[in-house]
Amino acid sequence: MEWKDEAIALAARPYGETGVILETLTRHHGRHLGLVHGGGSRRHKSSLLAGNTLEVTWRARLSEHLGTFSAELRRERAGEMLENREALVGLNALCEVARAVMPEREPHEAVFAGAEILLDAMTGSDFLHWGALYVRWEAGLLDELGFGLDLRRCAATGTTENLRYVSPKSGRAVCAEAGAPYRSRLLSLPSFLQDSADDAPTRDDIAQGLRLTAYFLQERVLAPHHRPIPPARLRLDALAEPESA
Repeated sequence: MEWKDEAIALAARPYGETGVILETLTRHHGRHLGLVHGGGSRRHKSSLLAGNTLEVTWRARLSEHLGTFSAELRRERAGEMLENREALVGLNALCEVARAVMPEREPHEAVFAGAEILLDAMTGSDFLHWGALYVRWEAGLLDELGFGLDLRRCAATGTTENLRYVSPKSGRAVCAEAGAPYRSRLLSLPSFLQDSADDAPTRDDIAQGLRLTAYFLQERVLAPHHRPIPPARLRLDALAEPESA
């Protein structure tokens, strides 16, 4: 068996003397692993760093086998991101969340496309510019996995105006009036997740969004498998703290 695809490198671990097991997020084949012969050599090692986009060819005798990857570098990002603390935190969060929640070999093209846009944003701007995009990527990931949030109208009244909260039970939006008596039990809904939002997200808006998507990733995707949110994802929250904190 053989196929070719675009892939974002997520992680690589040594295998044997010079080989590595490369874990990738591919456009058409989902999260996929393969053995790269000689991937640990000086010549190839830098190409396989997390965050780089590759063109990979996967080969195996049977579909259920690990198989082998041959990989060519198409978009180098790792070098830039390693020199930028915020970008490195974001990169690690994206890679570890994808590894933790995405089923192996299940295609999710929208997740790949969003990750490409997000990684490019991380290399060219600071957290205040890409933080909201990261939250949208996780919201899209939830949707792709069948746990999407319904933020179109209030679950209690049906209104589309003044949506301020999200129910932790249903994942549906709640307007300010209906949610006021229960606000201590509801999650905040940042305005940038609503289609009508015009203002640039603040650091507090991004923090609210990160808490929202982390909650549903934990409760709906990871907890049923007795797995925690990856530590790398928790470190992303610190970027949203006020600079004076």
